Amino acid sequence: MLWLKAIHVIFVVAWFAGLFYLPRLFVYHVDTKDAAGHERFVIMERKLYKLSLIAMIGTWVFGVLTLMQAPGYLQMGWMHAKLTLVLLLSGYQGWLKVNLRKFAAGANTQSARFWRFMNEVPALILIAVVILVIVKPF
Repeated sequence: MLWLKAIHVIFVVAWFAGLFYLPRLFVYHVDTKDAAGHERFVIMERKLYKLSLIAMIGTWVFGVLTLMQAPGYLQMGWMHAKLTLVLLLSGYQGWLKVNLRKFAAGANTQSARFWRFMNEVPALILIAVVILVIVKPF
């Protein structure tokens, strides 16, 4: 059980690294004016997204395996809240993919300021998840 939790946390850290950095790349991409810079960002964003997706899948796989070892967690309110936030974060990951495609096509319509704001979304969810898992408020 502890090995499953440890591997789960490793994947979570890797996933959040991608979620923190991809919108930041979008911020820089918005400000890029030359074609070579655009292509460089498209490649970096695509590679980062793939790694982030692998980390998300690993997070889910080892999270589910952990829950299978300790199904009692599913009876706890904090776990329901955590799973809801993880589902939202997974949707955010998908939304980033949609926007990655827009950037690659040169069709982004959002400002750098918008992407700076969106860069904070995973941080807020991370804070909430850590509090839920450690404090178990309900």
